[in-house]
Amino acid sequence: MSRRMLLSAAAITFAVVGCTAKPEPGPGSTGRPPGALRLVAFDSCDQLTRDLRTAGKAAVGPYGFPGAGGPEMLTADAGGVRAAAGGAAPAAKAPAPAFSGTNVHEQGVDEPDLVKTDGRRIVTVDRGVLRVVDAASRRQTGKLDLGGDQYGPANLLLAGDRALVLRSGGYGTMQPNRVAFDGGPELILVNLAGTPQVLSRFRTDGVLVDARQTGDTVRVVLSSAPRITFPDMPKVDDQDDRVKANRTAIDDAPADAWLPEWTYTDEHTTHRGRVGCGQVNRPARFSAAALLTLHTFDLRAPALASGDPVTVVADGDTVYGTPTSLYVANDQRWRLNMWRGRDNRSVPQETEIYRFDLTGGGRPVYTAAGTVPGWLVNQYALSEWDGHLRVATTDDRKRTSAVRVLATRGDRLTQVGVADGLGKGERIYSVRFIGPRGYVVTFRQTDPLYSVDLSDPARPRVTGELKITGYSAHLQPAGDGRLIGIGQEADTRGVTQGTQVSLFDVSDPAAPRRLAQHQVSGGHSEAEYDPHALLWWPATNLLVVPINRYDARMSAPANAALALRITDRGVEEAGTLAQPAVPGAAERAWTPGIRRSLVIGDVLWTVSESGLQASRLSTLEQIGWIPTN
Repeated sequence: MSRRMLLSAAAITFAVVGCTAKPEPGPGSTGRPPGALRLVAFDSCDQLTRDLRTAGKAAVGPYGFPGAGGPEMLTADAGGVRAAAGGAAPAAKAPAPAFSGTNVHEQGVDEPDLVKTDGRRIVTVDRGVLRVVDAASRRQTGKLDLGGDQYGPANLLLAGDRALVLRSGGYGTMQPNRVAFDGGPELILVNLAGTPQVLSRFRTDGVLVDARQTGDTVRVVLSSAPRITFPDMPKVDDQDDRVKANRTAIDDAPADAWLPEWTYTDEHTTHRGRVGCGQVNRPARFSAAALLTLHTFDLRAPALASGDPVTVVADGDTVYGTPTSLYVANDQRWRLNMWRGRDNRSVPQETEIYRFDLTGGGRPVYTAAGTVPGWLVNQYALSEWDGHLRVATTDDRKRTSAVRVLATRGDRLTQVGVADGLGKGERIYSVRFIGPRGYVVTFRQTDPLYSVDLSDPARPRVTGELKITGYSAHLQPAGDGRLIGIGQEADTRGVTQGTQVSLFDVSDPAAPRRLAQHQVSGGHSEAEYDPHALLWWPATNLLVVPINRYDARMSAPANAALALRITDRGVEEAGTLAQPAVPGAAERAWTPGIRRSLVIGDVLWTVSESGLQASRLSTLEQIGWIPTN
């Protein structure tokens, strides 16, 4: 799903820097083998302008660039017991109790979410307000109005007494030939010591794709479209004439139109900046409809500064990070059905992948790029292990899926092995890689769970298959050869029936089996598409899943959290967590649902738009309530 946007903005003059890397020829053709993709830098602003104009004119349609769309909420798609969220050390006081962090893909790499904790305090952000709750006293101790857009998506990262708020920007409104937004992405650095206060703001145009945190360092991935206002031609129906006029607008656009801009504030001053021409890298083929920029921020610094950007002529859909690598993936789905007359058969069924090295601790260093056939389901379709990248994709045209293993060869990610032919006639719904093994769920009418042996990178192979009804949209490792699946039950025709939690035994690679399941008829869970909503607390084998469903009379939705015990005997319901009624909810026929759950010591916290509830971990009895009103 694309994150492009078209903006018009006044040009500001900045100095730009040259580069020394020798460029390859301009945009190339399709049909390259898996892994054959390189990045090089532009050697001058003249070449940048010439090449981006050429690629932009090839990509533009009668109504502008394909994929123009509004900003989207950060949805990063298994974390267990950790000493501190995001690897950041807590304040030097008494030891914090054991607590759960955000449910993340890789241990040691934190992901943005709407709530964070360090075991002593809980920090939330919602509707433009940051709140701090003291976990021990169960009282709100801080509140900060962040200003600006009150309803745009926002998430958090935490490091000691610093919080970084990531706001995706205002919602878009359609205007002739472009999409206008109330505001682009904004990063806000907040000091949590004492009364919360804003230390610095970073603003830019474009769309916030995602971010990853290792220790005190955060890498933020942004996508920006060129600031080109295409001509308004309301009385012209001929698409060829529209395309011709749009290409003229591209020819008239200077290099500055493509270069991402930003401002940031420190204690006294507002600073402005722009990516230089020599900081822009390009693959052999590109559309020039978007630039992808990585910014690096130290959360202990006095201000956010420029973020020392790294920029690639590409779009980005998916971010995956390890403590030493950051991967950004991009496919071509944004080209599909964008306007009349487009032949979707010309859209490449492939995904581009860029790898950046993080071992230096600061600015990411581009190291390699590659392509694979097909498209990813989410970030869990990527996994780095033992020097290789494993990638699971579905080719919608061939209606089949595969797991590929890539190795870095020079500056290229090159395929060294493949296990294909998974789920013929189906597509991937979830993936989980655990060490030398991989698990892939495909679905159309029934749900095959495939077990894949990846111990030999050159010879990955499917070792087992389990066919059941329904599907798992997320696979959560539960230790000792166990996997928990969160998804939907379905009948034999593939019609979904409600939320399903499955417990799988995958200890025998040749014979995966389902030990137990729990179904909520008519239910849906945010955890099906955002694993951050899931709490897995292995210390007590507790699984907490938010559930939204309608009551028998269909008069109002029942929004709660389902607590389950996962044992060798199966899946046992421990209880249902419901927060106090919201005043006026009956009149609105709507109650804000529980979105997150977390554990601090012997207390289970649930978080919703209405407030935070504290319950005993052992009995689920409510012992505290902190409304947000």
